[in-house]
Amino acid sequence: MHRSLLVAVSLLSFSLPLIAQTQPAAVSGSVVDSSGGAISGATVILKSGAVERHASTDASGHFVFDRLPSGPVTVTVAMDRFAPVTLDVNPARPELRVVLQPAPLAESVVVLGMPERIHSATKTNTLLRDVPQSISVVSKETIAELNMTNMADVVRYVPGIGYAQGEGNRDTPVFRGNSSTSDFYVDGVRDDVQYYRDVYNVSRVEALKGPNAMIFGRGGVGGVINRVQRVADWTPVREASLQLGSYENRRVSTDFNQPLSPRVSVRLTSVYENTDTYRAGVGLERYGINPTIAVSLGSKTMFHAGFERFHDERTADRGIPSFQGRPLVTDVSTFFGNPDVSYADVTVSSTFGLIEHRFNDRMTVRNRTSYGNYDKFYQNVYPGGVNASATTVSISGYNNATARENLFNQTDLTLHHRTGRLDHTVLAGAELGRQETGNFRSTGYFPTLGPTATTLTLLVAAPTTTLPVEFRQSASDADNHGVATVAAIYAQDQIALSPQVQVLAGVRFDNFNVDFHNNRTGADFSSHDAKLSPRLGLIYKPVVPVSLYGSYGRTFQPRAGEQLSSLSLTNQTLDPEKFENYELGMKWDFTRGSSITLAVYDLERRNIAIADPLNPGISHLVDGQRTRGVEVGVSGNVTDRWSLLGAYAYQDGTITRSLSATAPAGAMLANLPKNSLSLWNRYNVSQTIGVGLGLMYRDELFTATDNAVVLPHFFRADAAAYWTINSRLRAQLNVENLFGESYYLYANGNNNITPGSPRAFHVGVTTRF
Repeated sequence: MHRSLLVAVSLLSFSLPLIAQTQPAAVSGSVVDSSGGAISGATVILKSGAVERHASTDASGHFVFDRLPSGPVTVTVAMDRFAPVTLDVNPARPELRVVLQPAPLAESVVVLGMPERIHSATKTNTLLRDVPQSISVVSKETIAELNMTNMADVVRYVPGIGYAQGEGNRDTPVFRGNSSTSDFYVDGVRDDVQYYRDVYNVSRVEALKGPNAMIFGRGGVGGVINRVQRVADWTPVREASLQLGSYENRRVSTDFNQPLSPRVSVRLTSVYENTDTYRAGVGLERYGINPTIAVSLGSKTMFHAGFERFHDERTADRGIPSFQGRPLVTDVSTFFGNPDVSYADVTVSSTFGLIEHRFNDRMTVRNRTSYGNYDKFYQNVYPGGVNASATTVSISGYNNATARENLFNQTDLTLHHRTGRLDHTVLAGAELGRQETGNFRSTGYFPTLGPTATTLTLLVAAPTTTLPVEFRQSASDADNHGVATVAAIYAQDQIALSPQVQVLAGVRFDNFNVDFHNNRTGADFSSHDAKLSPRLGLIYKPVVPVSLYGSYGRTFQPRAGEQLSSLSLTNQTLDPEKFENYELGMKWDFTRGSSITLAVYDLERRNIAIADPLNPGISHLVDGQRTRGVEVGVSGNVTDRWSLLGAYAYQDGTITRSLSATAPAGAMLANLPKNSLSLWNRYNVSQTIGVGLGLMYRDELFTATDNAVVLPHFFRADAAAYWTINSRLRAQLNVENLFGESYYLYANGNNNITPGSPRAFHVGVTTRF
């Protein structure tokens, strides 16, 4: 499918006083394919001595650099699937034509490091090492190489983020000790309903650690995960992948990107998966389809639009219970409860429209409107506690339905200008949003035991039941409806005080309102929060590829909770919870696309509501939780054959003041290991053969803040082999848990623990045509 890429670079030269005629005042150019079609999104890097500047080709394939430094200048043009080429800028030869040769298929799947630039962290096109924040990026090439299909797979090699079980029906990452089911975004827009996400249509996944309210708004207390979608552009792609594996795993995905003309291009990504698992009676079926279109409305304006339909249906599996402070010893396949009536399904329909206009090389405006409709239902019959002799286990059940509609509009204006000796990148923006949510919960009753029986006792030796279950509302089950609205404005300035020193300062103001109605009682509650979220960072670059930074960030979590369903009479007037993060860090890009990062942080949770011991109807706000830690990440190519992806985190999270009987002062935070380490190695034996080895270690951790149950530490090894059959066909074998270790993956409280998978094999074939 590869075609040679022609790069036509037009160099503009001007006679400047006191400067030799060989020094241009500006460099501009365009990137086209062999048919003359414009190529947008190509990376262009200008270098002159210690100065390095970056740009991307626009909708018409153009780029421009002005205010050039003195001295020899080079321009490097790079494009996905092609080998980069570097050009010496010579004004005496203003028109240069360079052919970028297609990269061999084997090279395109080497684990790639972080991109050099990122948009989501600052809403401006910023070098990663110029962002004063710990950020990890997992590319689509890495996702394919490590056979990642979900968020839990992706964060396995991200320092500072763990995972909880999520009651077997939703993603639940743990950011620096804070579990979350809502801090997910797609291209910077909220995707906050509780479900399991796929990665079939992502270009990369970005994990931004620490509070992020200045950019993303409320929440994001320990970090956020942002998925950058694959959208239509002018690089032809025709790719299909088939995967088969252990436990009848079957998965197929496609990616087709087709320019229809120099001004219009379309793209379609899709996935279908149907699989059983190592857990008895547990399986899943899901599909996704995501068409997008790109339209060039002239040399300065680009329009993108897209639609996604995603459906995921699976067994809601809450794992095994504990006994005497440890996971109950049982076969990893044993299901506790009733798998036939335990299921979770979600259907997501979302659409977006984005228009971007570049007034000139200094001013750009972007407007994005996104709408999402979520229909989520889950039902489970699951285990509770085990008796003192480990002979019986209690079983309960419930179901829950959530319907949500999200509508968001974001407008961003970016301005580059100079005042005196200072260079500024100024961002000004606004966000409007509306979220309408309905919740309905029912309790499971066992009518054969009695009309009000909500608990069933089974033998530990035979913990699966087929007894009838009736689901109806109890006196405390939720039946509510809420509307949340936000109107926010924000401003940010990235100031270059010198080539070595930069300052980032920003603030966001959110006007956040929730109107909440209890359908059972007819009661109405409301809350109003008007909050400032500041952000401040200082970056020092002693040499070009190294940056040292310090930063401060603050965010808030409204009383309605992350799922907008927790508002009540007692908390509606309370101030939101507040999270403050202080961070020091270092970023070193030791080669192009390869980096080492280090972050040291102190994250404190304030305004936690606790009940008055003498009057439970009164709540007090206290500061009661702190996490301190160190994060180290490495990614990229060590040599032309050897690549690495690694993460290490030391995390110390504690309850600093007694919050309840199950969260006493001094307790460790749940699902937070002191030490965690992961390291993936890929080595290309030849142009066609590659091998991979992954090592993973996690310390023991507590399953809840009462610190009554411990998940033991574990070590796991994974492996892979890759074979590039020809330029159009590639095969790979991934082996999970190479040595068949027994371990426990994660938990949701003390009696819902997920055992890790035994050794599993997956064979995949990818073709490009």
